[in-house]
Amino acid sequence: MKILAIDSCSNVATGAVVSDGVVVSEFVINNKKTHSVKLLPAIENMLADADLTYNDIDLFACTTGPGSFTGQRIGVATLKGLAHAVNKPVVGVSSLKSLAYNVKYFDGLICPIMDARRQQVYTATFDGQLNTICEDRAMALSDLLDELKGKKVIFLGDGVASFKDIITDTLGNNAFFAPPNLVNSRGSSVAMCAMETENHQRYDQLLPSYLRMSQAERELQNKNKE
Repeated sequence: MKILAIDSCSNVATGAVVSDGVVVSEFVINNKKTHSVKLLPAIENMLADADLTYNDIDLFACTTGPGSFTGQRIGVATLKGLAHAVNKPVVGVSSLKSLAYNVKYFDGLICPIMDARRQQVYTATFDGQLNTICEDRAMALSDLLDELKGKKVIFLGDGVASFKDIITDTLGNNAFFAPPNLVNSRGSSVAMCAMETENHQRYDQLLPSYLRMSQAERELQNKNKE
């Protein structure tokens, strides 16, 4: 099976083509968040490098969130358009689980964190076999660290750059961090997660997964309360 997988839920845009478990081609772009401009050309270059066309792809996969609201919508809309054009199934993958896949088999807890602003993170917790300990959620970083005290944990995701010092001060020697090449999302990890699910959908069934209201929605809600 050939899978085309993408992720644009964070500052990083990434994609991969995986054929029967082998990574054929992959890209990672972490140079300004202009996913609307860079994502589709990067996908097309990746396919060309793999000597494949969209018709050769059996399954299209993307992260549906959590993360940047705009990034989620760009990724989902792009994937839906590609799958629709060639009438192939799609799979939605949690951006947090695909991050956790980067450090699968860690002998402790795996805790991806994405910066949700205002000292909050999008997070989930997994064991080394990627069994879910805590589902995707948005929460205060301080509350998350209180839960993890006394446990051996590896962190990864864009939240590491923002909160590494706080995490180390709170958890001490129990805090570990993914190496730079694995700290951010990888298209190949999205594809591997997609391989492990049978929840295939039609393109029009794929939706972003939001864990909280957008800033505009919160401001409107507050305004209506006045």
